[in-house]
Amino acid sequence: MGFKEAKSHVISCLNSGQFYHEERGNIDVKNLLAIGAVSVTDVASIIGRARGNSYSTSPHHFDSKVDVHIIKTSYLGKDWYVKWYFSEPDSVFISVHD
Repeated sequence: MGFKEAKSHVISCLNSGQFYHEERGNIDVKNLLAIGAVSVTDVASIIGRARGNSYSTSPHHFDSKVDVHIIKTSYLGKDWYVKWYFSEPDSVFISVHD
């Protein structure tokens, strides 16, 4: 899956409520979407603003067959880091923070 498809799919998942969050330590700092510090609309806007040069993928550390999508971009004067993967039909967010 390339950048444009991943971006479109994750925004669709956000807009339809088809997402959840991977459990992790420091969730209050590392996943601001999970704790409600940023809204779904904000995260969709952050991702929507991203361009291909701010996107990368890497294998998930628990399952190397799963591609983890990473976006590093600026939005409203802050640098954002968003990390997720797909577990069809949902998106699973690992990190959403500035």
